[in-house]
Amino acid sequence: MERWQNKLAVVTGASGGIGAACARAMIGAGLRVVGLARREAKLKELRDSLPRELQANFIPRRCDVSKEDQVQSSFDWIERELEGADVLLNNAGITRETELVTPSNTQKLKEVIDTNVMGVIWCTREAFNNMKRRGGEGHVLIINSIAGHQVLNFIDVLPSFNIYPATKFAITAITETYRQEFQLHSNKIRVTGICPGAVNTNIFPEEIHFYVKDMVRLEPANIADAMLYALRTPPHVQVHEITIKPMGEMF
Repeated sequence: MERWQNKLAVVTGASGGIGAACARAMIGAGLRVVGLARREAKLKELRDSLPRELQANFIPRRCDVSKEDQVQSSFDWIERELEGADVLLNNAGITRETELVTPSNTQKLKEVIDTNVMGVIWCTREAFNNMKRRGGEGHVLIINSIAGHQVLNFIDVLPSFNIYPATKFAITAITETYRQEFQLHSNKIRVTGICPGAVNTNIFPEEIHFYVKDMVRLEPANIADAMLYALRTPPHVQVHEITIKPMGEMF
């Protein structure tokens, strides 16, 4: 991790779960981190929970990645005040309880698409172009899901995941498209998708917790370990995708 010492990472959805765990791991490995999330108070709690000597290495900033103008203003601020990101971790993701056939559910579906897909596109576009302008090494990581490779069919057990698998299938395709586009424009910027199985986070709506409470799950720190593995690999190594599941997972 020597080449990443004192470099700047941007982590979306950093207020809890996988994002918070990855932010902690990056800071522990010697990076500075800008944490983006809607819940600014939770970001400040994360900063205050760090060892005192490391608190200055976590910079909280409120940003809803489903809003393009907020993404652009945040990355403009990062470039202006901090020169720009060397690492981007696209972690922000949401679910909503509905079905594709439910009447009048457009807003719920759009919220998921705008966060899970468009948020990744907007953040990566801003970060990549800054990395390219500065000419240094960069790494874009995207938290995907095993739902990006199979539509989990537990319709008689779990509520419908509606548009969520479609957004993750999109991320699978987008990650490969990034690999190809990055090669066209730079040989110093890599992309890695990380596809966890079930993780012990609050991504599921409260209504679904009853169904998943006994499911075997990973901890957010396990995903942070995978993220650090990808970062540690030599610059000529393209770790394109990592799949990580808990032992005993049913799918």
